[in-house]
Amino acid sequence: MTPCRAADIAALVQDDRVHRDLYLSPALFALEQQHFFANTWQYLGHASQVPTAGDYLAVQIAGRPLLLVRQADGALRVLANRCAHKGTQLVSDASGNTGKFFRCPYHAWTYKLDGAPLAIPLKSGYENTRLKSCESGQGMAALRHVALYRDFVFVKLGDAGPDFHGYLGDALQALDNLADRSPLGRLRIEGGVLRSIVHCNWKMYLENINDTVHPMSTHESATAAANRLWQGQPADAPRASKSAMAMEQILPFGAGYDFFDRMGGRVYPNGHSVLGVNFSIHSGYAQLPDYEAAMRAAHGEARATEILQRSPQNALCFPSLAVKSSPQAIRVIRPLAVDRTLIEAWSFRAEGAPDILFERAMTYNRLVFSPMSVVAHDDVHLFESMQQGLQAEGNDWISLHRDFDARELEAGTQTVNGTNELLMRNQFRAWAKFMTLTMQD
Repeated sequence: MTPCRAADIAALVQDDRVHRDLYLSPALFALEQQHFFANTWQYLGHASQVPTAGDYLAVQIAGRPLLLVRQADGALRVLANRCAHKGTQLVSDASGNTGKFFRCPYHAWTYKLDGAPLAIPLKSGYENTRLKSCESGQGMAALRHVALYRDFVFVKLGDAGPDFHGYLGDALQALDNLADRSPLGRLRIEGGVLRSIVHCNWKMYLENINDTVHPMSTHESATAAANRLWQGQPADAPRASKSAMAMEQILPFGAGYDFFDRMGGRVYPNGHSVLGVNFSIHSGYAQLPDYEAAMRAAHGEARATEILQRSPQNALCFPSLAVKSSPQAIRVIRPLAVDRTLIEAWSFRAEGAPDILFERAMTYNRLVFSPMSVVAHDDVHLFESMQQGLQAEGNDWISLHRDFDARELEAGTQTVNGTNELLMRNQFRAWAKFMTLTMQD
């Protein structure tokens, strides 16, 4: 039976291992929906997805349907996607424009863009009733905890836990590095989205973002095939051309253990991390002299160099957002059930930058994160195999022992070797912290 007391749940995360119930228990997932996801800041969307008044983005976080809405004055607001009357969702499309108001398709109750009540049919029938004094008369509920940072929108569903900057802290540098790659400091999501539903627990996917030991075995066939196709190409082949772009992106997956170990990693409080603080599989992309000149003109020599030299493999804003500043792409992790996870891969266009940067992002997402990817299908097969394999009896624990050092338990931000499982242990310690924050012993 899954424990429901804070102390018992915290015991599922030990210093160097975690219990398999974290991946398998539907009851524990239900508690995550109630506690963990309410106590942590979740990525909702990007401001560029709702550019004009009345534009909305519909997202479900921890089972709650939400709307990101552009207001008439240009502000952003996050509302519950439900009518205050009977609970019908006001919009059913993933995005669109509602015009100047929301209208419920059930009984035609209408609301202003900020969620305030606008009109209801048969208004006289509500005179001398309690409607105006109760929640149903107040209109669409607005989230209290919303943060906009460099056009990235985050929400916290509950009242417990730290504020936005207290929660993300130095992990926000990943978003700075992504946005600052635009000479104008602005990004736009373009090119649609690649969505995949993986039949595994969301933590498996999140761990893999920081796993540098698996590429040599998991992706061996893909990199071997790429090497055969690229064999014989001259060293000065036009690496920035479209024909070479895919090879430039996939071949580094075959780098050896030493490469991944030396790339380094950094963990921050609250589960956040950066993999590839020294270099990464993205560091060898072809240089673009005109773009680099535009960056120097916009940011100055020193700052432009700092931005462009930093190309981490993955930066994780725990628990919902994985960032690649080069190529300019993000993955969003949306848990649906204990064994079902929605992964969204989005590409950014850096305003004022050449088209090739956007092409890199689109190519990388198709190559690595598409449901038909030559890379992702390897990972998906193993995630789903793990979900099944953990049903086997005889060992209730998942090992996270590699490079464990008891001194890490007392430290905050730490920089370690790139194959160190501290990057994963850090995630689970944050899970235990925020999972039990609002629980009773």
